[in-house]
Amino acid sequence: MGEFFQNVSRYPKYLITIILGVFAAVLEPLVKRSSNPVTAVALIGALISGLITLALTVRAMVFPTSII
Repeated sequence: MGEFFQNVSRYPKYLITIILGVFAAVLEPLVKRSSNPVTAVALIGALISGLITLALTVRAMVFPTSII
């Protein structure tokens, strides 16, 4: 039974490693392309619009409007 809990305790470490790897793989090409000012402005705009979209989606999921 101890081996089971030891295996289960490893999963959060794997999850964090996978998430950090995905972020590193996504951010590396973006950082390389940000040397051009026009591209940097476009990347910042895309990031802001993505965060706004995510925030509005989560807000709609948490606080749904009821139609009476």
